[in-house]
Amino acid sequence: METVFRLEYPRVVAAAARVVRDVGIAEELAQDALVAALERWPRDGVPDNPGAWLTATARHRAVDLVRRRENYARKLREIGRDQSVTAPPAEPSDPEDIDDDLLRLVFTACHPVLPPEARTALTLRLLGGLTTSEIARAFLTPEPTVAQRIVRAKRTLAAKNVAFEVPYGPDREARLGSVLDVIYLIFNEGYAATAGADLLRPALCEDALRLARLLAGLMPKEPEVHGLAALLEFQASRTAARTGPDGTPVLLEDQNRRRWDRLLITRGVTALSRAEAGAASGAPGPYVLQAAIAACHARAYTYEETDWPAIATLYALLAARTRSPVVELNRAVAVSMAEGPAPALAIVDAVAAEPALRDYHLLPGVRADLLLRLGRTAEAREEFARAATLTRNERERELLLRRARECG
Repeated sequence: METVFRLEYPRVVAAAARVVRDVGIAEELAQDALVAALERWPRDGVPDNPGAWLTATARHRAVDLVRRRENYARKLREIGRDQSVTAPPAEPSDPEDIDDDLLRLVFTACHPVLPPEARTALTLRLLGGLTTSEIARAFLTPEPTVAQRIVRAKRTLAAKNVAFEVPYGPDREARLGSVLDVIYLIFNEGYAATAGADLLRPALCEDALRLARLLAGLMPKEPEVHGLAALLEFQASRTAARTGPDGTPVLLEDQNRRRWDRLLITRGVTALSRAEAGAASGAPGPYVLQAAIAACHARAYTYEETDWPAIATLYALLAARTRSPVVELNRAVAVSMAEGPAPALAIVDAVAAEPALRDYHLLPGVRADLLLRLGRTAEAREEFARAATLTRNERERELLLRRARECG
């Protein structure tokens, strides 16, 4: 029951939301459907298609709720049905319409009227099927804070009368970036947790990868969607090799690449091919470029075979596109491997004063590595120690302190 509900929860909520046009009420109806299943399935047996059963139950209860409302007639006209209809009718087709309730829910949860942290919490709640307590643990945030974010997000969507739809044209393009960014953020939190006792949070990676694959299937003509899917496939392929048996982080150069998941890499290559084909008529977007960088790593069977000049070139294109100091920091790492640590250190020092990197532990971490390779061990030790004070992840802190000790 728990597995079925977790997998089907987003579609159940989406089906109900399409009827009632309110995410909060749709969640309550999904919970009602679960209660009905808990009552009936032990007695009648699990249906052949439990997801369809839950969805139909929530949808029927949504229709009943609409019928009971005082403004029954107006609501019926608004959602385009008469009293005899018990399921949403087919909507007029449109060349640009994507008639999928789950995708509508994705775009609703990631609406720009919500602040980024609210989008993330609401997306995890609705699309990841995570409870408030699970979201709180994932981001090491007090549960009441997460609950308030979710409640406020729902209220904001209702107050702003945000349509439960996939937007068209320029509006869709503007909203899509927010959708992709939230999915990417969810994956990154699972791939390298910002805090806590573990480096990885695999469940978050799995949720983000599932959403990226879903979007790629529903929006086959969007290069950036395929680019994000490819990027996450490549990154997820390394999961088994990124930590040792005791959870200790393993640096990229020390990873056993035979533990990289070749199936995920193959999926990533396929998604990247689709992304590059779709972007052939214009400049590749940030996610396509990041996927191309990840592909360079995935195609190298050993660390020494990595095409660092190609990666440095791709990072230069990405930096020009995003103007991000974090991208510049990553470019410095690639340049250090392609051209040496000295020019890379110049890049790092050029962005060191950026406000966005003030408390970013990877800035002194990268700088320490470059200083160590230049033989400036005393300075490297200080930078590793400073990086350790900035990270909130216990595993990363242990690694950085160990590298500081190794400097002598």
